[in-house]
Parts: sequence; structure tokens; C-alpha cells
Amino acid sequence: MFAQSLNARSSLIALSLAVLMAAPVQAAPETYLGVDISYANEMEDCGAVYRAGGKTVEPYAFFKSAGANVARIRIWNDPDWTPYSNLKDVKRSIAKARKAGMQVLLDFHYSDDWADGDKQIAPKAWAKLSTPDQAKALYAFTHDTLAELDREGLMPDLVQVGNETNGEIVSSLAKAKEPIDWTRNALLFNAGIKAVRDAGAASKIKPRVMLHIAQPENVEPWFAAAAKAGVTDFDLIGISYYSKWSKRSMAQLGQTINRLRHLYSADVLVVETAYPFTNAGADASPNLLGADSLIAGYPATPAGQKTYLTDLTQLVYANGGVGVVYWEPAWLSTQCKTRWGVGSNWENAALFDFKGQALEGVQWLTAPYVMPVDVTFRVAAHGEAARFIDGDFLGGVGPRPMTLENGAWTYRTRLMPGASVTAATATDAAAVGDAPAKAATVGKGASVIPLE
Repeated sequence: MFAQSLNARSSLIALSLAVLMAAPVQAAPETYLGVDISYANEMEDCGAVYRAGGKTVEPYAFFKSAGANVARIRIWNDPDWTPYSNLKDVKRSIAKARKAGMQVLLDFHYSDDWADGDKQIAPKAWAKLSTPDQAKALYAFTHDTLAELDREGLMPDLVQVGNETNGEIVSSLAKAKEPIDWTRNALLFNAGIKAVRDAGAASKIKPRVMLHIAQPENVEPWFAAAAKAGVTDFDLIGISYYSKWSKRSMAQLGQTINRLRHLYSADVLVVETAYPFTNAGADASPNLLGADSLIAGYPATPAGQKTYLTDLTQLVYANGGVGVVYWEPAWLSTQCKTRWGVGSNWENAALFDFKGQALEGVQWLTAPYVMPVDVTFRVAAHGEAARFIDGDFLGGVGPRPMTLENGAWTYRTRLMPGASVTAATATDAAAVGDAPAKAATVGKGASVIPLE
């Protein structure tokens, strides 16, 4: 590996960072700090009251004023067990988000019920169809939903093609633990992606496509298999991160994000996370996030919740990610019944206390985060057909191809100010590990690091 080769050589050359004023500055990626408040309509219908600063607040408007710029909203196909998260309810939610001034991330589950990392159950209308017909149905449902939303001025800005799709989508509980048939899976995913692109082509809003996997340990193997199967047309990689269900630490999550953003031309974000502000409960329904969800250094207190969210978001940014979305800050305890009993299974992990008062955790949205800066590695070209770069900043993904620009080979990335980096290049990927490496320190602004 590059790091081992680097330690074994004495050819490391110290290099002070060169900042070239003429260097092109890339536009910073759009960042997303937001909330999934798909429960908000149901909660308000059940009598939940949200408060902040001694006043009653409307949840969408409140989160916008608190600093959120995106609202995530789920949609099921035919949820005949609930009047919520169907198209009618989604229209209600998107209208509220737009009125508040937020972008919208529409999350297609492709199921009549919850689809998640443990199950991807086909909608009943699709269950007995052949795979080609399921792909046609998935395309039609996605395209028609988006087209109808667009006609009413409600086209989302981002669209998830599937929710926590660790297993094969549009499947069954019996097959949930079986290996993915990637020929089938790719056909379905590409149908959904094409539907988003086609709907966007007819709209002023061109939704960005997100693919979403639960828990960081599952993400890299899934996307490697997806790429091999021909699923490549996506703009964002969404990750769920809950310590209770993950084998990875927060630091390891950051490392995963860093590798992903160098491997794929997609932005990476944590699109689901949460943390309890107490281990107590407001009702008899058991809390899904209990003491087994805690991370050392982050107690189940309002301050602990805020610190977790702030530290996690800084970690995401520092590793090249573009944001964090909280799930589900508005799911309070009411007298209404859920699938699991009266009340809520999440009230101890909401961003409001048991009386509906906003917690200090919402301040995570406006914390003073330190952002990475543009860094361009550059080597003069001498007629070679290709050049590759490797370095500790790549997190172990291996040599990456450089791009020929104006007589120089370049590799562009974003790194934290003050970071120490080492890098080497060669005209053959296999030779990079033996090439002389150079060290540099990233400056405070856009920088060019020459690797001559």
C-alpha cells in the first residue's frame, strides 16, 4: 500500500504549499442540513403542539428559521393502513416545505409499508409481476408521481430511488437475507433513475438522484457491486448512521465518507441519524433508541444530543461530505396509535422535549463549522498518455487517475485547512507506490500543490 511504501522509503521530500493566484477555484458543493419530518402532518392531526421561545410554531417554518435548508419526505406506494405518506399527504408536506423556503428530498420506498435495511417488500400491486414488468411499474410510478407534483409546482429538488436499499429492492421478506441478484436489481434501479431524469427533463427543476444505504459498513461493498452491474447515474450517496445498528465508530464513518467521495463522482451525506436527549419515555411505547444507542462522551441529555449532532456534522464536512439530515425530530408522543402502540417510539430522540418545547439540539443547524478548501495537485505533462496519484488524503482507495488540463496533470479535491498531506504520482497506477512522495500543508484558501 502507498502508506507502507512511504514509510519504507527515505525519498519523502518536504514541500511548502504553493498557492497560485491564477489557479481555478471550484464552486463549493451544495451543503444540506435538514430534517426528515414525514411524521409532522400526522402529529399535528393527533394534537401535537410544537413550541419555541414560548410561542407555538409550525414545524416546517420553525426548522427553516433554525437553519435547515432541506426537508426530507417519504412516500409509499399504496399505504392502505394509514392516510399518511401517500401522494396526497406528500403534496401537503411539500407545500409546507416550499412555503417555509426549504428544498425537498422525496424518498421513494417502493413499498406499501416501511422499506429499510432489513426488508424491501414489493408493493402488493407489483408483487406477482415479472421483473421486466416490475421495472416498467417502478418507472411509471416514479415518473407519474414526479410529473403530477411538477404540474402543481411541487417538484422535489432531490429524489431518493429507494430507502436504505441494502437488500434487493421490490422483493419479499423471505428473500431479504438472500444475496442480491444484481442483474435484476440494476434493472429496477436504472428504471427508477431514468424516471427521475425523464421527469426532470420536462421540468424547470432537475432533481438530483440519491441512492441510500443503511450503516457505513454496508455502503462501499454495495456501491462497488452496483457500479459493476451498471448502476452509475446518481448524484448523491446517502448513508444512515445509528450507532445502535452500526459496527463502525464515528471516526470510521468519516473514513468511509472520504473514500466514497474519491471513488465516485457523487456527493456524500448522512441522510439519517438521531440521538436521544433522555433515556426516559413519555408513554408506554418502548423507545427504539435507548441506552444501547449511546456513544462514549455523548450522554443522553439535551446537551449531549446537540454535541453529537455538531461533532458528527463537522466530521462529515471534514471528510468531504456535504451534510446531515435528522430523523425524525417531530415524532412526539400523542394519544394516537402507531403501528407499535399508543404514543411514539422516538419521543426521547426528537428535537422537542416531552412538552413540545424545542431543545438546544436544533442549534446544531447553525454551529460555526470549519469547511474544507479547494486543493489541486498538479504535475507538468511531458507527453505521457496517463498519470495517476496516490496519497494519504485518499484514505486507502488506491491510485486515482489525474486529468490533463492546460499542459498539466491535475487532481482536484477538498481538504481541511492546515491538513498535512503526502502524495506521489506515476504514469502507471502500479508504479505510484514506488514514486517519490512529497509533503505539503494545506493553506487557508484554494491552493495548488505542485508535485514536480
